[in-house]
Amino acid sequence: MELAHSLLLNEEAYNQLGDVQKAEFIFDWLRYLEKLLLATSRSDVREKQKTLVEQLLSLLNSSPGPPTRKLLAKNLAILYSIGDTFSVYETIDKCNELIRSKDDSPSYLPTKLAAVVCLGSLYKKLGRILGNTFTDTVGNILKAMKSAESQGRYEIMLSLQNILSGLGAAATPCHRDVYKAARSCLTDRSMAVRCAAAKCLLELQNEAVFMWSTDLDSVATLCFKSFEGSNYDVRISVSKLLGTVLAKAIVSKHPGAAASRQSVRRVSLEEVLELLGTGFLRGSSGFLRASGDMLKGTSSVSRDVRVGVTQAYVVFVSTLGGAWLEKNFAAFLSHTLSLVSQSHPKATQTQIDAVCSRRCVSFILRATVGGLLGEKAQIAAAKDICQAIWKLKKVMDAVMSDGNLETRLGSADVAASQHMLVCALQELGNLIHSLGTTAAPLLQDSSAGVLDNVISVTLHPSISARLAAAWCLHCIAVALPSYLTPLLDRCLERLTVLKSSPEAVTGFSFAVAALLGAVKHCPLGIPHGKGKIIMTLAEDLLCSAAQNSRLSAQRTQAGWLLIAALMTLGPAFVNHHLARVLLLWKCVFPVSPKDLGTEKSRGDSFTWQVTLEGRAGALCAIKSFVSHCGDLLTEEVIQHLLPPLPCAVDLLTLLSSILKTYGSPLKTPSVVYRQRLYELLILLPPETYEGYLCAVLRELAADLTAPDIQVAASTFLLPRLCHQDDLLILSPLLQDTDHRFIEEQLLLGNGIACGSLEYDPYSIYEKDVEGDSVPKPLPPTLSVISSAVKLFGVVCAHVGEAQRLLILEQLLDSIKHTKGARQQVVQLHVVSSVSSFLKYVAGSKGHLGPEEMRRPVLALVMGALESPSPLLRCAAAEAWARLAQVVDDGAFTAVLAQVSFDKLKSARDAVTRTGHSLALGSLHRYLGGISSSQHLNSCVGILYTLSQDSTSPDVQTWALHSLSLIIDSAGPLYYTHAEPTLSLIIMLLLNVPPTHAEVHQSLGRCLNALITTLGPELQGNSTSVSTLRTSCLLGCAVMQDNPDCLVQAQAISCLQQLHMFAPRHVNLSSLVSCLCVNLCSPYLLLRRAVLACLRQLVQREAAEVSEHAVMLAKDSREELTPDANIREVGLEGALLTLLDKETDGRLCHDIKETLNHMLTSMAVDKLSFWLKLCKDVLAASADFTTVTCVDTMQEEEGDKGDDASVLTIRNDGRPHPFTNPRWATRVFAAECVCRIINQCENAHSAHFDIALAQEMKKRDSRNDFLVLHLADLIRMAFMAATDHSDQLRLSGLETLLVVIRRFATIPEPEFPGHVILEQYQANVGAALRPAFTSETPPDVTAKACQVCSAWIASGVVSDLNDLRRVHQLLVASLTKIQVGKEALSHLYNESASTMEILAVLKAWAEVYIIAVERHKNHKQPLKTTCSEESVGNGSISSDGLLDLVHADLGTLSRLWLAALQDFALLTLPSEFASQLPVEGGAFYTAETSENAKSHYYNSWAFILHATALWLTSTGFVVADPDEGAPNLSRPVTPTSMCQGSSSGAPVKSPEDVYTERFHLILGISVEFLCSLRSDATMESITACLHALQALLDVPWPRSKIGSDQDLGIELLNVLHRVILTRESPSIQLASLEVVRQIICAAQEHVKEKRRSAEVDDGAAEKEILPEFGEGKDTGGLVPGKSLVFATLELCVCILVRQLPELNPKLTGSPGVKATKPQMLSEDGSRLVSAALVILSELPAVCSPEGSISILPTILYLTIGVLRETAVKLPGGQLSSTVAASLQALKGILSSPMARAEKSHTAWTDLLRSALTTVLDCWDPAGTHQELDEVSLLTAITVFTLSTSPEVTTIPCLQKRCIEKFKATLEIKDPMVQIKTYQLLLSIFQYPNPAVSYPYIYSLVSSIVEKLQEIDKRKPEDTTELQIFQEGIKVLEALVAIAEEQHRSQLVACLLPILISFLLDENALGSATSIMRNLHDFALQNLMQIGPQYSSVFKSVMASSPALKARLEAAIKGNQESVKLKIPTSKHTKNSGKNSSIQLKTNFL
Repeated sequence: MELAHSLLLNEEAYNQLGDVQKAEFIFDWLRYLEKLLLATSRSDVREKQKTLVEQLLSLLNSSPGPPTRKLLAKNLAILYSIGDTFSVYETIDKCNELIRSKDDSPSYLPTKLAAVVCLGSLYKKLGRILGNTFTDTVGNILKAMKSAESQGRYEIMLSLQNILSGLGAAATPCHRDVYKAARSCLTDRSMAVRCAAAKCLLELQNEAVFMWSTDLDSVATLCFKSFEGSNYDVRISVSKLLGTVLAKAIVSKHPGAAASRQSVRRVSLEEVLELLGTGFLRGSSGFLRASGDMLKGTSSVSRDVRVGVTQAYVVFVSTLGGAWLEKNFAAFLSHTLSLVSQSHPKATQTQIDAVCSRRCVSFILRATVGGLLGEKAQIAAAKDICQAIWKLKKVMDAVMSDGNLETRLGSADVAASQHMLVCALQELGNLIHSLGTTAAPLLQDSSAGVLDNVISVTLHPSISARLAAAWCLHCIAVALPSYLTPLLDRCLERLTVLKSSPEAVTGFSFAVAALLGAVKHCPLGIPHGKGKIIMTLAEDLLCSAAQNSRLSAQRTQAGWLLIAALMTLGPAFVNHHLARVLLLWKCVFPVSPKDLGTEKSRGDSFTWQVTLEGRAGALCAIKSFVSHCGDLLTEEVIQHLLPPLPCAVDLLTLLSSILKTYGSPLKTPSVVYRQRLYELLILLPPETYEGYLCAVLRELAADLTAPDIQVAASTFLLPRLCHQDDLLILSPLLQDTDHRFIEEQLLLGNGIACGSLEYDPYSIYEKDVEGDSVPKPLPPTLSVISSAVKLFGVVCAHVGEAQRLLILEQLLDSIKHTKGARQQVVQLHVVSSVSSFLKYVAGSKGHLGPEEMRRPVLALVMGALESPSPLLRCAAAEAWARLAQVVDDGAFTAVLAQVSFDKLKSARDAVTRTGHSLALGSLHRYLGGISSSQHLNSCVGILYTLSQDSTSPDVQTWALHSLSLIIDSAGPLYYTHAEPTLSLIIMLLLNVPPTHAEVHQSLGRCLNALITTLGPELQGNSTSVSTLRTSCLLGCAVMQDNPDCLVQAQAISCLQQLHMFAPRHVNLSSLVSCLCVNLCSPYLLLRRAVLACLRQLVQREAAEVSEHAVMLAKDSREELTPDANIREVGLEGALLTLLDKETDGRLCHDIKETLNHMLTSMAVDKLSFWLKLCKDVLAASADFTTVTCVDTMQEEEGDKGDDASVLTIRNDGRPHPFTNPRWATRVFAAECVCRIINQCENAHSAHFDIALAQEMKKRDSRNDFLVLHLADLIRMAFMAATDHSDQLRLSGLETLLVVIRRFATIPEPEFPGHVILEQYQANVGAALRPAFTSETPPDVTAKACQVCSAWIASGVVSDLNDLRRVHQLLVASLTKIQVGKEALSHLYNESASTMEILAVLKAWAEVYIIAVERHKNHKQPLKTTCSEESVGNGSISSDGLLDLVHADLGTLSRLWLAALQDFALLTLPSEFASQLPVEGGAFYTAETSENAKSHYYNSWAFILHATALWLTSTGFVVADPDEGAPNLSRPVTPTSMCQGSSSGAPVKSPEDVYTERFHLILGISVEFLCSLRSDATMESITACLHALQALLDVPWPRSKIGSDQDLGIELLNVLHRVILTRESPSIQLASLEVVRQIICAAQEHVKEKRRSAEVDDGAAEKEILPEFGEGKDTGGLVPGKSLVFATLELCVCILVRQLPELNPKLTGSPGVKATKPQMLSEDGSRLVSAALVILSELPAVCSPEGSISILPTILYLTIGVLRETAVKLPGGQLSSTVAASLQALKGILSSPMARAEKSHTAWTDLLRSALTTVLDCWDPAGTHQELDEVSLLTAITVFTLSTSPEVTTIPCLQKRCIEKFKATLEIKDPMVQIKTYQLLLSIFQYPNPAVSYPYIYSLVSSIVEKLQEIDKRKPEDTTELQIFQEGIKVLEALVAIAEEQHRSQLVACLLPILISFLLDENALGSATSIMRNLHDFALQNLMQIGPQYSSVFKSVMASSPALKARLEAAIKGNQESVKLKIPTSKHTKNSGKNSSIQLKTNFL
């Protein structure tokens, strides 16, 4: 293929190829040439132009295929437009000549067609340059058309379209001729030609004025004719033509010149609408305005014309646009409704027609009002619709109330107005549904009177109008949940009052049922009590049905309808009424078959009607119960359900005889009864009705073989029995399209009604399958068949085998015995039911049964495989494969395959060939590669042959589809066939005419399957792979150019697959351009393919995709669709716009996913762009909300008007990129803002640091940071939070919350002490205030509470007065909720008020927790007045916030405790359910406890923490004022507990109250922590641990835990588990803190016991004191019973996790193993330190014996940590873990147990061993070089100073210790020396000479030597200076310690050293600062020593005059300098002292 890439065709290479490759080669060259020509310079092109033209023209003769000729023509045109044009006329002549040629042979046809295409292309590109040649050309082409076949007509029409588009107005002379030709083509028998003609006329009408003036009527008639017998594509093209022409007729302004020549009349809107109306009502039968016979006749308009006209209406309005529709809506509405009014009885003469016409009208309204208008205009439209409803209602009332029967028009009038009402009400419902809560103003507007109007229609005499009104109420309730309960109340009240009017009973029962169906869409629900009211009313209706025969049918239906609808509310509601429902169910059927017989003999036609109605209703109610309350279906309930079933089945068998007796009135009721029973049986497990399976089966067989239906309506039965993928080869109508709603009626065929609500009123409460539109149940005659087919599958699989065989034989016979159309119907039903049976058996992994069963099934399926109905063949192929699957026998499968092979080889008819080719594919799909490659080869061979059968496109389509299934299922086995298959596909793609789109679609599926099978192989570089890859890409290119949208969709999904497997080889820019062009395609499947592909692309390369899209938008002028405005707003903006318009759920999901991926990868880099997008979407419709909020803010602030101006509306004149986005789009934009903030969190820190951001922005203006957009973020959150839409308010508040949390701590650089959010406090307040109004729904208020608490807790606002505004909102809520669960609104379910109450309590809890924390941190209270100067980040004076909360703390604490008690009750396991309070808890009712649980789960943790803090603040001392107990002055300790209240007073003692509260908090915490659910949040766990910490902060709870050992152990075990299961360091630290407190509590308890024992036994002998503490007298610790053991486990767990080396099992030996010491992470160090603190506390909890048993472990761990983490740090610091271990060591060594008599000796031994271990760490072998000497020396020092002398003074140890010191003194590192001096100083000063003297003797001499050295070597820097100073300190200390006789020698050593550092005045001036400091230090010390030891001093001076002179000079010099600068000396003095203080270590 590389050879094809040149400017001129490489003829050498070309001639060497075979035919197929030649075509490929040419196509590839032409593709390359197109790109190359555009990139080559003009001169180069001209050079080779002649050759190129020759080459291109010669290709014309080589019969090029359709895609090749298109490309060829394009290249010629480009070539002439770039190069010279002089030879163009020759080319045109040549083409004309080819067209004129008389050769009619098929082989010459491609050449002719290519010439036609070339002409079109040339004229399109060159246009008027070609002068007058066009008249000849057009004439020639039109002449050729007369004899052309369909392909020729198709290409000629498209070519003419191109010629017209190129020439524009210049082509006027031949407009009429073209028009005539196109007219004839518009009604051509080939659909593709009709489409082409429509495109041609669409181009023509741009210039041909006559089309939309004089000839308008005839154009319309022509289009109506064209719709007859059309397909979907024709309807789309022709409706586009008709709509555009009519729109043009209205808006066009005629030029004056034209007016003078021909009188052109303006066409009015009325005329245009009348034209369309004529088509809708009379079809293409012409404009006979008179009432001729034609109109009286009953021929109704064919459906395809009506559907086509419907689409034309939509195109007409869309072309004129939304603004036009807004202006003319009233006229448009009245016209559309009139289409189904009484003035046109034709449209509604039969029920079937009426339903279809109504659908069309609904579609017109939905597509225009719903699609084109913004929210405000929609509200206006809704008012107009209301007006229309009101007028219709008035007319109706007048007719109904007219007493004179003569004038009361018959039912015709009623019937006629009903259809208009239905359409109007459905559209009103849909409008309000889509507006959601933004429709609130509409319903509040009393002048519109929406609710009154709708409710008044519930009394309309027509049932369909009543149902439509009920459905409209359902929509209102779903959109505005706050109206649900009031509407329900109103309808129930009317139903009760008007019980005696039949219309009211049905009307209002429909309304109630519809409203109950709305409950599941409203998360806030309805009050629980409503269930009881409805149940009572239903019972009442059922019981009173018999009283009045006029009402019995209506009341029976209403009663059961209400019960059935009530079931949809789910188990919580139904549970309480179940017994009553089951009783009613039992009573509705007779008890025994005998009673049924007597019934049959007694009744009359009317009673039977009522009875059947009642029983069908009961069945429906039970069906509803089974499907909605699965949880209640226990064994027991099923036993109650069963008894009436046998009787119900018996009645089924009697129905036919009853029908015979009473005739037609019972026909419908009996069909409905059957259907209800079947539906119920489908839902129940077959085991439950085992006894009467056979009876049911017989009835089913009868139903299926003797149906009432006269027409075989396969489309309602078969699609669910076929495989989804196979439906693609059938009519495109089976696929999803935007017109599905109206196109559906064409599927069913003319004689069959579409679904509509009046066919089954019971469906009004069911959730519609297809999203939000009205439920569309089919007529009972159809739906009973559909249910029977489904049930047959189940029952047939469960009966005995003999019975099964019998029934199958019977079904087979029934087909044979019928004839003609009837036979088709029976065959359809039978095959459907057998398919259903096979599908059921296969699904339940069952087996078909014995061999003889196969024959009838095979015969049935075989017959269907050769049926003329394609859908039936499709289902049969599926059944064929399922049969093989359930027989599961290789031999049988082979037989089936062989049957198909034989048929395919012998049969010549298309039907058999299509059926059996699909059968082969299906076999492969269900059984893999049918086990042998032999089969695969023969299958593939046969299908190859069939797919090349160009005489029948159908056979090609089915064969290729089957091939794609085989490729898919064969997988890797198919590799050998890959190349031949691919070349077959390419050959067909290049040769099949474009008019056979279905073949191309199948080719696309094959290519897709092939690419998937090859998979990642496609990345390879071998020649074979690259050939395959090139062919795949080539195939995609051909399909992309195909005119059919579904083929383009295939191309896109193939490229998507290729991009997944071989991304480098897919040209991204051309793919993206293809995607952008089709973003707004009118074909839903193409849009879906585009978005699925985009979604995949942006996951890898979002930025590239986005750039390509923008580049493309800038480059191209015409290609991009006008809807997607990529040039302005980029691809992202275009997608947002699309999201706003799109209604298809899957597509919207893909758009959101795509945008999310783009946001994730690009938002940080294109921050401004994304934020602007979101802001534009949010601001676009915020105009009417922001204004109101601004006003309120200005009133409140007075002078702060400037704040408010931030929020006023933008009024710059720019057009807005987004016009009126819907609320759902705005919600998505608000969510995007939150995502952007989250993305920035993981990016550069400057996003949240304003100073850094501004600085970086200055450095490079392209830098962009989130913090710089804070104003925008706040504004967006504000706009969203104050919108009309509740969902948007929730998103806005969430955004505000995120902003507050992320930005609260960022300081404002210009105003130190303040934060940047502070300036927005007015906005935050204004955004929150509306959420606290009384009409706000609880979920919004709950969210707002969360924001309030976050705002107060964030500490942004430093002035209490400013904070009060937001605080006030919380106070108001608190007042509102104090009344408890009864207080809040009765609009929603009780659990909604639970949610609100808990949200308020949680918010207060968060505020209180923060207030207490701040108070702790700022123990110095500052007054509120000085808060401006307050330090820190502008936080409130620490008490201020606490004071704010204090006022309400009494109330809060009461409510908090109540909430915790509720939570504790709700978390009890289910077996305690019986013990729960009957009326529920403080804030939840018993019935709604399930729903309430989730709300408690969300908030309990913070409430728990706050309660614990409150309890600790009262110290468990002050009794609550409410409790009425006296104040206790001192804490209650366990010892004083036993005395006290022995009188059993009813008032609880404070002690009991505390105990209860203590156990409540402890219980909840332990329960939660010991079984952490996977969804438990970090916050909850942390809050829970903090609560425990707070609790244990005070003595009383500690005493409770201390005195109850089991409780402590349990807590420790729970904490151990938390530590094991949660990795978060913060949680582990919090847990350790609680452990420490538990150990402290235990210590206190032991101390208290010892103290009281000593007090009690003061006089007794000391020896017999019992041992307190763990381990008692034996020292044994029992696991599980020992607190200490549990603690040790936990600490070991922490330590070993951080330092695995501590675990002897891991290191392999108990000994010390040399490893490198390591630094732990900060969190790790913290954890280890905390664990060490706990370890060091443990001995104090033990008895002396107990302490002996744990000491080795503790010492091992402590020294282990020291050893493992003693890393050398710069500056001689100790790492935090080392410090902690030294601290712990000190704690352990100084434990009283070491001195206690019972344990003293053991401790001494153990401590000596420990010291040895420390000494051993200095491994002389040098492996531990990295250990820090200072740490180890410090450890030795700690041992020396903290233990009793006998531990360290034994010579061997002492000697080793001294050695270490000596060695360390020799180390050169100055820091080590300094530390060593400091440690020695502390040892020398130790009071016990036994310890200190050996050190002094051994080390002093070397210290003195060192100091004398310094004298020779002057110190260079501060560290050396420090060494000297420390050394001197040691010597001074020695002087102080020494006995008198030795002192003089020491002083004599010291003085010379000091004096040697003194400087005289000359030297002093020039000395370095170091030397000067040394001088000062020495002088100072001398001044002190002199007076102290004056005698020694004098004698030394006397003996050495040199020293004396030096000293004097220095003193003199010093005095001089003192005079000069007195301050300095002070300064130096201090500095010396300070440094020495800092250097003291804190362990000693």
